[in-house]
Formats: sequence, structure tokens, C-alpha cells
Amino acid sequence: MVFLWGLVMMFNLPLQGQMLRLKARSDQALSGSAFAKSIADTSLSLANREALIFKEIKEGNVPDFLRKLSVVKLTDTIEGKVYILACEVLPDYLAIGNNEDYFYIPTTPMLAQKIANLTHTVLPTRKLVDLIYQQAKIKLMPQPIPPSMSMTSVPVFMAHNAMVLAQLAPFNTAHLNSALTAGNKKDVIISNKIYGEKTPRVVIYGWHQLDGKPIQPVYNKHTHTWADYSHGIRLVLNKVRLNGRVVAIKKLLKDPILAELLSDEGMIAKPAYPID
Repeated sequence: MVFLWGLVMMFNLPLQGQMLRLKARSDQALSGSAFAKSIADTSLSLANREALIFKEIKEGNVPDFLRKLSVVKLTDTIEGKVYILACEVLPDYLAIGNNEDYFYIPTTPMLAQKIANLTHTVLPTRKLVDLIYQQAKIKLMPQPIPPSMSMTSVPVFMAHNAMVLAQLAPFNTAHLNSALTAGNKKDVIISNKIYGEKTPRVVIYGWHQLDGKPIQPVYNKHTHTWADYSHGIRLVLNKVRLNGRVVAIKKLLKDPILAELLSDEGMIAKPAYPID
């Protein structure tokens, strides 16, 4: 026990959340509600909508509170060896705008992957989504909207955005100070279930209820062009600290032994979505 405590003290030193690697936000950038209105035209194609979203993200139109990454930690023993892992994650789901007016923006997994590549991040696994929820400081009750043909449309995105913002109002100070937040969206995750079908798939999971049970089991029945109001993009810094040394999540997920630190489905040989 003394040996284990020594390991924890050695490798679990305080870690300050790094900043998301993006341009500084311009004072002239659109607010979240203004951007949402600009893409709400139902005649706008998915490809054009996502090109506009990527442009805003690339230009740094992301709230300040989302830029400071939150630290999530786990301790596990594999084959008799203790591992202390520290990951840094977006404190909430990706949004466009400023601290006073922001818009959670669901995307296809192709765009999510493109944003991850831009920011030197990856998308989470199911195991990491569970860990994030467990360690979240702010836990919101999921707010489903009845399924319909319009659930992939921006007006429904906006309606759900308003519902989540109303839930967050009592936690405003902590939330804007980058407190880790969960329960407001399902996650687009990395999984072996992305591949193996006739067409690439989006894999979703989560939307934990207050009892800790997720509404959404791992699901890959939508093709990779699907993005509905409930989907959230949680970026995870690719470089993590494992027993005091920096390693890449993508490398860990391909390791036949260490993959279980972050994956409950074994190795993930392709820990990314196809962009094309």
C-alpha cells in the first residue's frame, strides 16, 4: 500500500489544464445566436453548412471558457503494473460564439475529425466519456426532443441550445470558469464500430442521466453524414501523461496491452474518422 501511494504521489502531481490550440477570437466575430441564424436556412446544404462551421472554428470563434482544458484522471492496474493516466478534455461540448452568447454546434464525424486534426485533439472513447461524466463538476439532466424529420436541422439545434442554456443558468459562474460539464449532449466517439459496414458510420454514446446511466448505448446505425441536435463534440488533447511521461492517445489505443486504459472494446486500430 505504501508503494502504491508513492506511485500515486509521484505520477499524480497537480496538472494545470492547457489551452485549446486555436486563434484568438476576434472582437468582430459573430455571436453564437447570430451564427446560428446565418446557417438556419433550410436550403443550405450540409456540406456548405459544415464549411461555414469549420471556417468559424478555424478563425477562433470559440468562447473563452471552452479554451481551458479540464484534467481527467484514472488509475488502473494492468498485468500487475499500476498506471496513472491524466487526460485533458474540453470542459464542455464544442460551441461557436462568446461567453455571453454561444451556440452548441452538432457536426458530422467528418467535420469533428477535421476540427480534431486542426486542434491536435482526438474524440473520446466510450470509456473516456464515462470517466468524464463521473468527474464532471456540473451534471445536467438530458433534455430530449421528440424524434422528427427536422431533428438534423439548425432550428431544432437552436431550440435545444436554448434548453441547455436555461439549465446552465444556475451554474453560470462555475461554467464560465471552465468547470467540467456533462449530461447535456451525446458524444460522437471513437470506436471500432466506425468501420466494417458498407459505408462509414457515426458512433454515438452517452447522454448520462443524473443516476449515471446513459440514455444512448453505443450506436452506429447512422451513416457518417448524420448529425442531429443531441450530438456533441468533446475534444480530447491527443497528448496525455502516463506515469509521468507524455504519450499519444492514438498510440495507446493501438497498443494490445495499454489500450484498455482508454478503451473497453480492446485495441482501436483506426482511432479516427475518415474525412473524405
